[in-house]
Amino acid sequence: MTKSLFPGFDGLMTLSRREGVDVRPTLLRVLTDLYVQTSTHSDDEQRQFVELATRLIDQVDDATRAAVKARLAVYPHTPVPVLQKLGLVATQEGRRVPLAREIPAPPAAPLPPRERTDAEQRMAANMAMQPKEAAEIHDMFFRAGASERAPILHNLAQTPLKAAPRIPTVRAKRAIQILEMAAIAGDVESFAFELGDSLILPSRVAAQIVDDAGGEALAVAARALDMPSPVFQRILLFFKPEIGTSVNAVYRLSRLYDRLSDRAALVMLAAWRGSTLAVTRAKYQAGLHDGERQRARAGASQTRQSMQPGAIPPRRTGTDGSSER
Repeated sequence: MTKSLFPGFDGLMTLSRREGVDVRPTLLRVLTDLYVQTSTHSDDEQRQFVELATRLIDQVDDATRAAVKARLAVYPHTPVPVLQKLGLVATQEGRRVPLAREIPAPPAAPLPPRERTDAEQRMAANMAMQPKEAAEIHDMFFRAGASERAPILHNLAQTPLKAAPRIPTVRAKRAIQILEMAAIAGDVESFAFELGDSLILPSRVAAQIVDDAGGEALAVAARALDMPSPVFQRILLFFKPEIGTSVNAVYRLSRLYDRLSDRAALVMLAAWRGSTLAVTRAKYQAGLHDGERQRARAGASQTRQSMQPGAIPPRRTGTDGSSER
């Protein structure tokens, strides 16, 4: 059915039926690219695109869904059911609503002060940052709301925690150029890969920074690269449409970025790197402990088997060839 309408797409459909091969993200990307290449479509093409795309959108990862959403958001002939599936809800036929989120109303009364977490108490006590503390700072930052993240970054700048070394200037400039080009092109995968590679972060943490809805994590990563403020603002406009379409959100993050110190960003970078060590240790500690116990039992078993019960010990001979007892 898809061969006559989307040439070259049937090969991927055949590959998707093989056991153990998940090509659904590739299917959705290719299907979208084929659909947006032309400005007009027949009723059958539109019906099949809606049928395939709406089914695949729920079966792919967040990065693929975001990339497809960026392509179809600017395509003028995207079918309404697909817009609704991607969250680009149309109020009327053929009309899109802005992607910006509703600005929350300011609280009527100040919130009561919250209790300090263990990580904050350790920072106040001037304790060195160990992998466990780094993981707590990492989790504390990503769990915090927009109003709490600015004070957290301010406190990091005031603590004696050891910051990560600065990224070399040549490497940072190259990374900034690649990140800006990837942001303008809407290439989420390339953006996340370059961010993790330039900041020496695992892909898990880099993806968490890219997917952060508030945008503060992206501001910290950009400050760690010493990215110029205009470049950071352009990345917000192109790479983060949910932020770029909100004047208040862009202004808030731009103001935060201009006030963010290099030391706060580098201390947070050190926490992001250290949190990876904590996760790795927790993952392999149980396995290593069991392996040591198994090796100990194997060594004891070999020692016992070296002398069987009832075996006669070998005779020793002297220098003259006579046997000794």
